[in-house]
Amino acid sequence: MSTHAKRERLLLADLLEAAGPDAPTLCDDWNTRDLAAHVVVRERRADAAGGILIKALADRLKRVQAEFAEKPYEELIQLIRTGPPRFSPYALKQVDEAANAVEFYVHAEDVRRAQEDWTPRELDPVFSEALWSRLEKAARVLCRGVPVGLVLRRPNGQTAVGHKGTPVVTVTGEPGELTMFAFGRQDVADVQQEGDKDAIEKLHGAKQLGL
Repeated sequence: MSTHAKRERLLLADLLEAAGPDAPTLCDDWNTRDLAAHVVVRERRADAAGGILIKALADRLKRVQAEFAEKPYEELIQLIRTGPPRFSPYALKQVDEAANAVEFYVHAEDVRRAQEDWTPRELDPVFSEALWSRLEKAARVLCRGVPVGLVLRRPNGQTAVGHKGTPVVTVTGEPGELTMFAFGRQDVADVQQEGDKDAIEKLHGAKQLGL
């Protein structure tokens, strides 16, 4: 059986291919070519990918990613489809699933939801549960530094604390939508927010959400 990461990888590649190299995404000023280059560098250039989290390596990451963005777009798509090389940690099924299932889901939605005619995607229950499990574990990291208390809640009542504090804003939605919200895609996440009006406005403007 295919893993969630593998399925999301192939979907992301298909979406990037269909959109073409110059389509917009939800990733700030990145177009689809930039996003494809990011995905490839993250898996294939560990010497540069550390710049995603380490400021000292940020310039190197920017330079290497720009080099990959100059490659033929079809080549980037094929590199995403085929996955990482054997020597990459991502080549291990367990690492791929842990590191990429959510990553590829979010980036696939970055492509889909940047299009004017996008429609909601119905996730299968197993994948939805997997997203919730990851979100429960990562919520406090993803939502660190937000200026208000934050609780993420599923329609079934399950909750995860994103940030302790007052006043508290409760954000309710399906796991996939809460994942998009926690990764900084608040504007396109299908969620409901409850709490003090000023607190909700502060949360909406928070730049600390997402990695």
